[in-house]
Amino acid sequence: MYISQQIAANAVNQVLSGRNLTLALPAALAIFPNVTPQQRGAAQDLSYGTLRFYGEIDAYLTQLLEKPLTDERIHALLLVAIYQLLHDKADVFTVVNQAVHAVSQLKRPAPKSWAKGLVNAILRNFLRQKESLATTLDTSEVVTYSYPQWWINKLKIQYPSHWQSMLEMGNQHPPMTLRVNTNKISMPDYLQLLTRQDIEATHIGAQAVILTKPQPVEKIPGFTDGIVSVQDYGAQLAAPLLDLETNMRVLDACCAPGGKTGHILELADVAMTSLDSDETRLQRVQSNLDRLNLRAELVVGDAASTDWWDNRPFDRILADVPCTASGIVRRHVDIKWLRREADVASFAAQQAKILPSLWQMLAKGGKLLYVTCSVFYEENQGQVDKFLQNHTDATQLPFQVLFEALPNHPQTSITQLNGQLIPSTAHDGFFYALLQKN
Repeated sequence: MYISQQIAANAVNQVLSGRNLTLALPAALAIFPNVTPQQRGAAQDLSYGTLRFYGEIDAYLTQLLEKPLTDERIHALLLVAIYQLLHDKADVFTVVNQAVHAVSQLKRPAPKSWAKGLVNAILRNFLRQKESLATTLDTSEVVTYSYPQWWINKLKIQYPSHWQSMLEMGNQHPPMTLRVNTNKISMPDYLQLLTRQDIEATHIGAQAVILTKPQPVEKIPGFTDGIVSVQDYGAQLAAPLLDLETNMRVLDACCAPGGKTGHILELADVAMTSLDSDETRLQRVQSNLDRLNLRAELVVGDAASTDWWDNRPFDRILADVPCTASGIVRRHVDIKWLRREADVASFAAQQAKILPSLWQMLAKGGKLLYVTCSVFYEENQGQVDKFLQNHTDATQLPFQVLFEALPNHPQTSITQLNGQLIPSTAHDGFFYALLQKN
């Protein structure tokens, strides 16, 4: 397990230095090419858990240190170990011993004997003083909720009745949700298929199945055959809202990794164009389409520009624009610590370029679905309101969606009237605005 601690500490250190976890974790794993699947999985769990509760963990560590550590690697290792002692089920003395062994494996310039003694002393002090430390712990909201203060303040203002539950939900493990292609298999038949594989699941909505316990995709019945895809329940709203008809020209802008492209093609026989600015990401879209046995025209291009467009209007456009991803923070725990308040305005400025550009490509009478995985008003209805002020040929269409509740979780049954999905046990936080060209 000490190898998993080392890998996790390396990844956490990279994130706290400004690197995305989706890049940091593979880089940390690459240092240990012979890790077992169990060690790899443990390293991932420790990385995500430490960053999920970083605000709380760092406050404990600050109390235990007489002065800040100069070696960031040791600091990160202690964060990982304290996470385990606070939130993991591992034997506490095993955690301590493994952390001491892990720090001894650090390469220079860390003085090994000094580092081993320090790590051992700090973690054993934590175990001895845990209760007293808890009573004197900083009671700030950053520590209580493990979010930066600017994020907390923004939610307080924009969601005065929901901000606490939203923060708490963002620190939960996300559900693993499947989208069943009911053209290939009925929902009852697929649920029976799961039962035969001893996989517990709950059917929710039209095509969604939420697994009680997440599974590797290769072990999910029907995944490799294109019968099901992994897609959040909230994200599955996009394709139906487009109101698709046969032979329509449809654009999925900013399409990677292709989940919504696939869903659109499962629902209707349309002429599909999928756009993304990154050719590498489009390769993943193609891979998903191949698995589903579906076809689309993949185009490398900037959604904020018309340079790639052939001047033929689209009947439907899905504008799944870049955003802060604040609504899916439980899936991307590093976002809390990488985002800055100024990033909200930066993303909003980028969205304000994309939306008018795509609007030019929409046929008269056509519909554009504006989508983000954010919960911040500036990126969502605030963005749409500004667009409507400057485009008199645009109308925002009303819609109402009743999300089903999960068993024993009645709070997940929420009727969304304004297009903003508040994160719940059943789905992530998404925003939808359906616009029609007059």
